[in-house]
Amino acid sequence: MGRILCAGLGPGDPDLMAVRADRAIRTARHIAYFRKAGRQGQARRIVEGMLAPGAVEHAMEYPVTTEIPFDSPEYNHLLSAFYDGWAGRLAALAGAGQEVVVLCEGDPFFYGSFMHLYVRLKGHVPVEVIPGIPGMVGCWNAMGMPVTWGDDVLTVLMGTLPEQELVAHMRGADALAIMKTGRNLPRVRRALQAVGRLDDAWLIERGTMPGQRIAPLAQIDAADCPYFAIVLVHGHGRRPVARGVA
Repeated sequence: MGRILCAGLGPGDPDLMAVRADRAIRTARHIAYFRKAGRQGQARRIVEGMLAPGAVEHAMEYPVTTEIPFDSPEYNHLLSAFYDGWAGRLAALAGAGQEVVVLCEGDPFFYGSFMHLYVRLKGHVPVEVIPGIPGMVGCWNAMGMPVTWGDDVLTVLMGTLPEQELVAHMRGADALAIMKTGRNLPRVRRALQAVGRLDDAWLIERGTMPGQRIAPLAQIDAADCPYFAIVLVHGHGRRPVARGVA
């Protein structure tokens, strides 16, 4: 019996990958990764130049991304069949004695697509996960500014939430990390404006990766937001008063 090993790639910079993930990727005979049809895929781009000669690549192409509403029955049916199919194919490889390394941006258990394979594979074949630094962690370190202080409450939100739900969650948070922005950015902007936090918000695009951009959200055109962008609002909680450096 082989196994399925999911390697968390971290926020995008290969230098921020775990040593164990780096080692697994460089020695893998089978590499699987998610991507949009016709694209290289962000995970595959991160490991460019790392794969061993002769490694077999398994590109898991999503049948749908944003073409239809994510909460529609058709969307759920297509994605369920997609994950079922790939779980079966990976299980067959493991059953034949192969080890398959599945790539996942950030941390696999933090909104990662691999979670949907994990729940289908666990209990049927050996499955292990190598943790990775979540993308938002890379982003707030790229800014060089602490995101939480003292007893600040950090709230992580999906930009796909309805606007009123975003507003409700934002009202009770000290610090915010908002993921899945992209075409949802206008909704996120309006919600932040409604709670008086827009002027404190930052957009981090491609954090830790080539082409990184950091800018105040209020200055960003809502239409100019790629998928790999996170909105951050920093907390200002309890802390000792700074007395300067001697």
